[in-house]
Amino acid sequence: MARVLVVGNGGREHAISDKLYREGHEIFMLGENPGVAQFGTCITCEVRDLPSFCKENEIDLVFVGPEAFLVDGIVDLLEKENIRVFGPNKAAAILEGSKAFAKDLMKKYSIPTAAYETFTDYEKALAYVEKSSFPLVIKADGIAAGKGVIIAQNLKEGRDALKEIMVDQKFAEAGASVVIEEFLEGEEFSLLAFVSGEIVMPMKVVQDHKRAFDSDQGLNTGGMGVYMPIKHISDSDIEEALEKVVKPTAKAMIKEGRPFKGILFAGLMKTKDGIKTIEYNVRFGDPETEIILLSMETSLYDLAEAVLDGREMEIKWKDRAYIGVVLASKGYPESYEKGFEITGLDGLDSKVFHMGTKESDGKILTNGGRVLIVCAEGESLSEAREAAYKDVEKIKCDNLFYRKDIGHLSLK
Repeated sequence: MARVLVVGNGGREHAISDKLYREGHEIFMLGENPGVAQFGTCITCEVRDLPSFCKENEIDLVFVGPEAFLVDGIVDLLEKENIRVFGPNKAAAILEGSKAFAKDLMKKYSIPTAAYETFTDYEKALAYVEKSSFPLVIKADGIAAGKGVIIAQNLKEGRDALKEIMVDQKFAEAGASVVIEEFLEGEEFSLLAFVSGEIVMPMKVVQDHKRAFDSDQGLNTGGMGVYMPIKHISDSDIEEALEKVVKPTAKAMIKEGRPFKGILFAGLMKTKDGIKTIEYNVRFGDPETEIILLSMETSLYDLAEAVLDGREMEIKWKDRAYIGVVLASKGYPESYEKGFEITGLDGLDSKVFHMGTKESDGKILTNGGRVLIVCAEGESLSEAREAAYKDVEKIKCDNLFYRKDIGHLSLK
């Protein structure tokens, strides 16, 4: 049994903690999560004080969940104190920290992606948008919790998006520069892999639903649901993604003097011209993690150790279908209220992970944009879906909404 500190307190970190706990490890979490508090110890601690916390509490491994900590260099801070920590260092985390860096890397190493331009000057960006054809994708360069991407359908939307990002600074300093790229058409999927230098150990591919409402309507969110397997993504598509995107990216990072250790998440699109890269993340996705780890039979702790030691390991999976449905606060991904009581969480067959909740006087209250994710498995996707939605309907709260069509692209 090891003592593991999980950094971050959302649904992804609840899922990581749950998997490590099921493997027999003792769990500490940086931040409050009522789901994790049932089996682990939630702590509050300044990042700068983490090294001393880890030493005093004999922590064997720190597992970092959110990208902001990685981009800010938490791994470097802990490694300097000889604390074992899973995740890329600051130099490698730039792959998610700057979309412009990522796009330039893809161009330099011929990794397939959408045509693009990067701007730091609002007037020049505006001039480019005004001579472009639509739809057009406009992205804040920095990290924006999965929400800094706007698909502009026409010139007015393009102008509005640029103003929001660069003038109104909707995403703060993440929008100091923008990446403007061609709109790709096709089917999106996520391929995550454990990467250690050139070693790439792929996970199962999943598909998430980014738009807020049914039929892929509404604004982009951090993800409203997720499922696997994906009907329209073949083994040869996955092989192409590994050989043309993931493995070349791992090698490119070594050549750039930024060797990658951790989880590399490629957001991909299957287009008529083959697999294209939409973006990279440098950590587990949220909500992808919640079903990936339910499907994974191999020890997550052992895989993390293998990455840190530069060893290859086979990953074993359950041959089942999985689905996760997110319950979010009304108003998300824009402004929303918190503090609504949630009932009906006991006695469900599905696994429920807490994404944004808090406990107060024995009650569970909403405390974020995305609040819960209900995950179910089955022999088939339709069976898993039925089980998940049956339990979603048992959860009662006055201020939550959810999509009713998660998995629809693979059920047609």
